[in-house]
Amino acid sequence: MKIGVVSDTHGCVETWREVYRRYFADCDFILHAGDVLYHGPRNPIPAEYNPKELAEELNACPVPVIIVAGNCDAEVDAMVLDMPVQAPYAYVFADGRRIIVHHGQSLDEAGRWALAKRLGAAVLVTGHTHVPELTKRDGVTLLNPGSPAMSKRLDGHGTVARITAGKIEIIDIVTGEVFAHEEL
Repeated sequence: MKIGVVSDTHGCVETWREVYRRYFADCDFILHAGDVLYHGPRNPIPAEYNPKELAEELNACPVPVIIVAGNCDAEVDAMVLDMPVQAPYAYVFADGRRIIVHHGQSLDEAGRWALAKRLGAAVLVTGHTHVPELTKRDGVTLLNPGSPAMSKRLDGHGTVARITAGKIEIIDIVTGEVFAHEEL
């Protein structure tokens, strides 16, 4: 099984198209950790910002997309998307592992570990920071795929992640390089 993982697309339709084509087209499903359509009041409006068109792309996506609400997602976003925007969590069971998705805006590092333990997660996916993270401790993996469109990495490169049967990898979408990976 192959799972695409993305967060913080913030209405950037061209980036979504490229990410889908290059990294997610062959996935069984895609997890989206929130902040799907709206750019947010703290962010500059990106040149490719087109939430209506991104909603249409997601609605037409042949790969199922599971979305949790982020702090920039509103009720109107759920009205234009054909799939539910779940809050505050999505629970996924894949390849014998429980994967929990939460946007993460209300969780510090200790809170993420505590939530993963409390919910029995093998993998806890969060977003919000726009910075990728992959950390494993005591059989639990914390994954933040970063943001493909509004990265806060020093080099500005967007990122996504993929989960397969044996590993998790975070991918720099500009270079295609897998720069972080963890065995499951």
